[in-house]
Amino acid sequence: MSALAEIRARIATAEAAAGRAPGSVRLIAVSKVQPLDRIEAVLAEGHRLFGENRVQEAAGKWPALRARFPGTEVHLIGPLQTNKARQAMELFEAIHSLDRPKLARTLARLAQELGRCPDLFVQVNTGEEPQKAGVAPAEADAFIAECRSLDLPVVGLMCIPPVNEEPALHFALLAKIAARNGLAGLSMGMSDDFERAIAQGATHVRIGSALFGARAYEPG
Repeated sequence: MSALAEIRARIATAEAAAGRAPGSVRLIAVSKVQPLDRIEAVLAEGHRLFGENRVQEAAGKWPALRARFPGTEVHLIGPLQTNKARQAMELFEAIHSLDRPKLARTLARLAQELGRCPDLFVQVNTGEEPQKAGVAPAEADAFIAECRSLDLPVVGLMCIPPVNEEPALHFALLAKIAARNGLAGLSMGMSDDFERAIAQGATHVRIGSALFGARAYEPG
């Protein structure tokens, strides 16, 4: 069984265990810093949803791959600098890292200009870690309201739990914030904890190493 088939089977098992409909969780194959041959192998198996951390890396990789593999969706799951916002809006079907008012205003202006906008997930810093991006849980409701007032298509929330804490607590917190704001999308869960995320309602799981193997980081 290929790594992709194994991950799909584990997702299906977790959906069933949580009493959720088959296919209710979307697998984002995290292809950042992965060699092209590994990405092409997953594409060749029929997978069509990928996640990238950097706008530049995605821009250098995906236009050619999309031409060869129609129907491919690419989501930005890493931080977005305001000066890369236009390029990101043209490149990605969804952005999972909307995390501050300045970025929200920039995306709103560009959406007016371009006449379209990717789906947006607000990133919540559930662990309130100073080194991590994302709005604090206590500020999430106000920020979501601000984004909606700008007519931004916010479809859900995203989080990255602290490495040394039980992730299910963070997934539950994210689900609670989403529910009270009427948001259906929950981008949460990675290679080590995606089954627990599915149990808490994840709609998108972001899986890299379990699917592709260890990342080949470039030196420097």
